[in-house]
Amino acid sequence: MGTTGAGEDMGTDGTGGTGVYDGSATLTAEIRRVLARVDAHAARAAGSGDVPGTALVPAEGPGTAPLDALVACFGLTSFERDLVLLAAAHELEPTTAARCAAACGDPERAHPTFSLALAALAEPHWSALTPVAPLRRWRIVELDDASRLTTTRLRLDERILHFLLGSPYLDARLHGQLRRSPVPEALPPSYDLAADRVAEGWTNGTETPLVELTGGESRSRADLAAAAAARSGLGLYAMSAEDVPSDPAERDRLARLWQREAILLPAALLVEVAELDRDQRAATEAFLAAAAVPMVVSSEDPLRSERSYGARVVVPRLDDEEQLGLWSGAFEEIDLEMGELRSLVAQFQLPPHVVRSAAATVRRRLPHEDELDAAELAWRAGLDEARIGMDELGRRIEPQAGWDDLVLHERQTSVLREIVAHVRQRATVHQEWGFAATLRRGLGVTAMFAGGSGTGKTLAAEVMAKELGLDLFVIDLSQVVSKYIGETEKNLRRVFDAAERGGALLLFDEADALFGKRSEVKDSHDRYANLEVSYLLMRMEAYRGLAVLTTNMKNALDTAFLRRIRFVVDFPFPAEHERAEIWRRVLPPQAPVKDIDPGLLAQLTVAGGSIRNIALSGAFLAAEEGDPLQMRHMLAAARTEYLKLERSLTPGEVRGWV
Repeated sequence: MGTTGAGEDMGTDGTGGTGVYDGSATLTAEIRRVLARVDAHAARAAGSGDVPGTALVPAEGPGTAPLDALVACFGLTSFERDLVLLAAAHELEPTTAARCAAACGDPERAHPTFSLALAALAEPHWSALTPVAPLRRWRIVELDDASRLTTTRLRLDERILHFLLGSPYLDARLHGQLRRSPVPEALPPSYDLAADRVAEGWTNGTETPLVELTGGESRSRADLAAAAAARSGLGLYAMSAEDVPSDPAERDRLARLWQREAILLPAALLVEVAELDRDQRAATEAFLAAAAVPMVVSSEDPLRSERSYGARVVVPRLDDEEQLGLWSGAFEEIDLEMGELRSLVAQFQLPPHVVRSAAATVRRRLPHEDELDAAELAWRAGLDEARIGMDELGRRIEPQAGWDDLVLHERQTSVLREIVAHVRQRATVHQEWGFAATLRRGLGVTAMFAGGSGTGKTLAAEVMAKELGLDLFVIDLSQVVSKYIGETEKNLRRVFDAAERGGALLLFDEADALFGKRSEVKDSHDRYANLEVSYLLMRMEAYRGLAVLTTNMKNALDTAFLRRIRFVVDFPFPAEHERAEIWRRVLPPQAPVKDIDPGLLAQLTVAGGSIRNIALSGAFLAAEEGDPLQMRHMLAAARTEYLKLERSLTPGEVRGWV
């Protein structure tokens, strides 16, 4: 059983579009020929010889493409072919019932039966009705009562009848499980090559025409598979592996039904595999193992199985030139300069359909947007598309703070500005100046912010994200680290893979949960911890955006790991004059205050985070009383904050307050 183009005369989409073949006239001629045999058998049974006007018509007639395709695809014998026509006659020719009853000599059997076919049709054979023979295996004909094989009515499956009449469609029993995958627009060159490899995988002579497609995202894999199917003269349908029945009988029914559809349409099937439990994975593997028609198993990672899935094709990563061509084509009608396009390419790593979606968003908004130009709209559209999938992996902070909100020594601020320059100018230095070709590795911008809680590490990251026009995602490493071997790397990979789309600023909080002085391997736990740290650093060094680690215990970190971080910024505990400046900046100018003295407030030995908490709590206390914000409110708020810090206010800290 092959993949003969049963739908070649049925329109290009295989779903009954323009150019549908009208086979009713030629099918009628074939039906008349078969009914002539039934009439001849009736005449012989009545002892009157041949019935006038029932001369046999040659079996091969012009224009019988669907019927011939059905015969060729399912390997039907000439007897089985005529049996299909006899069953079709009962649906299409009103006189068939009476003629069958006459041939059987029984008015109760006014329908096609296997006994009638054996007696009336040429070259009969009993094996045609066995469950493993094509007619029943592929459900071309069905029995009304399987307990009466020879006398029960033979029904032509409705899907087969419409196929013979040139009206193809997806079998209604598959609706809800399968969906049609559209053929994508022009693909980038590397995607084109991958699609060719998928198509070749179906015709490489292996027993199972199954291709494993991995990497990228599900839509990209579907686009490659749809392009490969179109080049092979096939449509593409997709289903989720979660919908594969776990019951063996139901699974076999689905497999046979789809394989029949794959031949009739013709089409290939894409099975999308995500996280599956053990039983569902076993059911999916059994379903794939039975593949006898072109199929693609689509998954983010290669499937771990003892079975071979044939050719494996990985969705390629688009290089900068392909990305530039992609963005240029999508934004062809939008006025963007080449430098602006290169900035978008340097920042975003988006698949083709997402770039086209971003361009469509800009085209919709541009006529109605007065404040933003096309480049800014394109940047925002890229951010909107890139953040999809990130929100569930970390806490997104909308950057609002600017450089004026930071109270740091000039040496720290200058390093932060240098980090921003490394990110902003990486396209110029790496691509235009050629450093990417000479250095090749370690091009990612990595930084470590070291300092106590509340010293401004997260605020500094927010300031840089705002300066760069990026999203800030805070990833809690204590939640990422797992005690199970391999799970930490898996969690980290999910974060980086999702972030690669838009180069977001990643802030890995609580790096101490993963880092430590682990250069000396004492047991297996230390060895795997080293692997986890190495994996994190490797992904940070390869990351297209900016990745920042924060730690409260810099001295506890292994110097070998620190050497792989490009920037290390210390956030010291603020001195008294710096605390006074933080107090001045944290109090809004419109807030009603009375006798508030930032110099006295700076006597509190707390970092910026606690200063913000005290100021906010004091404001709520004043608002509740209906009074302006005063030092006594700050004193009450400070006591609450110190209780949280498990500290006690000293007389020196509140001297002169009240």
